[in-house]
Amino acid sequence: MAASIRKHSASVIFFHGSGDTGPNLIEWVRFLLGRDFDLSHIKLIYPTAPTQKYTPLNGQLSTVWFDRRSVNIAAQESRKSMAQSYEIVNKLIQDEVDLGIPLNRIIVGGFSMGGALALHAGYHLNTGLAGVFAHSSFLNRKSIVYESLESQKPTQSTLPELRMYHGERDTLVPLEWGLETFESLQKLGVTGTFTPLKNTLHELKRSSLLDLQEWIAKKLPPLSTEIANKL
Repeated sequence: MAASIRKHSASVIFFHGSGDTGPNLIEWVRFLLGRDFDLSHIKLIYPTAPTQKYTPLNGQLSTVWFDRRSVNIAAQESRKSMAQSYEIVNKLIQDEVDLGIPLNRIIVGGFSMGGALALHAGYHLNTGLAGVFAHSSFLNRKSIVYESLESQKPTQSTLPELRMYHGERDTLVPLEWGLETFESLQKLGVTGTFTPLKNTLHELKRSSLLDLQEWIAKKLPPLSTEIANKL
């Protein structure tokens, strides 16, 4: 893919939701925007989760980042399964670092389960990232992410900024779960915004993607050398 070999100075890793794939997520973004994200100096990475047994589907195989007992904020996290997903996340981030992209020029985010993984990536694994976004997502109430933030006691200035979006009519992941997650993270020092989306189910929206693009561009501006090259 041409986008992956061109010179870039920042990276965004966008994790899809359960049962989806990276290529499908690219097509969804294109369908809503009528184009790809317009971020010329930033590489967009859309990985695909491994195929594994997924308990909420009665153990059927699905492309999921991790297994979980049920889709419920009160459920216990499957930490063994989460640990396996961390290996994928760490490699994706390390690949960018190896290309010369510093952690503070990398944003991670995702939709639904992918957003939950991004929250783990940014507030449990790599608190030095530039930002985290989560769309239609939540963390379990006793998530290791909260434990991690409590034990580290990081300052607001050292944590990635958070952008969360959630459909007001989401019946799969209720808005209340997303808001509770955001408020719990806020209490532990995370700063950011939580945006409820009117007339929105469990889905991405053009308005949220446009807002996300603007935020990413602000968090990851072109380097002075890139601007000079355009003059």
